[in-house]
Amino acid sequence: MLSPNNYAFIDSQNLNLSIREQGWILDFAKFKRYLEDRFSVCKVFLFIGFVFDNQSLYVYLQKLGYILVFKPTLILPNEKVKGNVDADLVLHAMMEYPNYSKAVIVTGDGDFHCLIEYLENQNKIERLVIPNKYKYSSLLRRFNTFITFLNNTKDKLGKIKKA
Repeated sequence: MLSPNNYAFIDSQNLNLSIREQGWILDFAKFKRYLEDRFSVCKVFLFIGFVFDNQSLYVYLQKLGYILVFKPTLILPNEKVKGNVDADLVLHAMMEYPNYSKAVIVTGDGDFHCLIEYLENQNKIERLVIPNKYKYSSLLRRFNTFITFLNNTKDKLGKIKKA
């Protein structure tokens, strides 16, 4: 039997901010292995806002095997960086649709409800990985049979602080 050919599509800002709000930092190397081992993911698309000063991070993520999809960013009046990746993630999930067996969507954002619903109806959703079970859109609750939360994965997926 052929092994599954699953692709992951990650809303990086939702993932990163949701994990940091829990008081820890995600180790992206461990997270990629987790997706591969747990959900048979063979391609990982990371949707991320482009900030010029983050070049070394982008190189590191690409060396790990992430496929980066950049979104232009805006600097808001409060100095926060905003890069909305939602449309890009949905578009790429559909452009890649014929190439994967099932999709793993990583987000807690309800804007992806329509994509997840479509994938569910086509039997093409493997998992919905939500970073924080205490802070995610109620629109996603109806997909509870597909949901995996990352709340209790700090020991497995967190960065180890150097002494």
